Amino acid sequence: GSEQVLATALRDGLIDDLKAIGGVVLANACGPCIGQWERGEKDNLRPNSIVTTYNRNFAKRADGNPNTNIFIVSPQIATALAIAGDLRFNPLTDSLETADGRRVKLDPPKVAALPAGGICIDRSGYVAPSADGHKREVKVDPSSHRIQLLRPFAAFDPADFQNMYLLLQAEGKCTTDHISQAGSWLRFRGHLENISDNLLMGAVNRHCGRTNETLNRITGERGAVSAVAKYYKSKGLHSIVVAEENYGEGSSREHAALEPRFLNVKAVLAKSFARIHETNLKKQGVLAITFADKADYDLIRESDTFSLPAIEQIAPGRELEVVIVHDDGTTERIRARHTYNELQTGWLKAGSALNHKG
Repeated sequence: GSEQVLATALRDGLIDDLKAIGGVVLANACGPCIGQWERGEKDNLRPNSIVTTYNRNFAKRADGNPNTNIFIVSPQIATALAIAGDLRFNPLTDSLETADGRRVKLDPPKVAALPAGGICIDRSGYVAPSADGHKREVKVDPSSHRIQLLRPFAAFDPADFQNMYLLLQAEGKCTTDHISQAGSWLRFRGHLENISDNLLMGAVNRHCGRTNETLNRITGERGAVSAVAKYYKSKGLHSIVVAEENYGEGSSREHAALEPRFLNVKAVLAKSFARIHETNLKKQGVLAITFADKADYDLIRESDTFSLPAIEQIAPGRELEVVIVHDDGTTERIRARHTYNELQTGWLKAGSALNHKG
């Protein structure tokens, strides 16, 4: 789709128009809008403002600078402000000075909803699969930091859902960007082990109020979330993540589900899920469940252990029991709901949707 838009803009002269007014045309991909915008500033942390025409506007989104304010406007207003170089410019009332000293106003833009010549079809980036692809071996340099072959996840084992340590109880909003940050991390999107180092880096830990910090139950020390998860994995241990409302909202980033699965997170227990992320978790074999009583979120302590004693009996419409054991030996028994259908329970028990043969 991006290639087709670029080809159409080139054909219709739009790219030339942008360059003619001094515009810098960035890549026609996600990079410029998710933290990979190299602005060339001498002070990359100075307070400043930019305007964008796309739909995300939180700190560090565009350039990695937490002091960059981002305002969402229409393409027409963004263009007018870029020409004026002043956020105070009102194209309806204000004028601009030309190189020869004249005062001019911008004409209101008039443009058709769709290109008169239609959308260009461009498949230059498409490579058809080999007819004998199943006979071919894909070789990747084992020392590569950016590419790593994916290994199938292990099949379902009910024992993995018993005595799970709490990896993190996220407080407040927890989007896919909190779960798996973009920006410079995207260079590792082909290397699951390396990109997993950002797991839940932006999530606020309810028990300390800080980001990227959690308790290692084995050592008693505190550390980065991914580091603690990797430690548990190295010991053959499994964990669970607890969250609040609309967990996983935002862009549909597969790594936000791949990373916890890779690091032995067996379940996510939330007050509610963003629909796409909930499905992504299901596809990767991570159990996605919600509190039957949302007030139970407040019962959880950082040193808790979780078990789902009847997980092998999971079925559409049937609630699950979650047993929470506190470090003082006391126990809470709560109910959890899910939205798994027959196909999705098949994904869970196969270990992932890719493992499923149905």
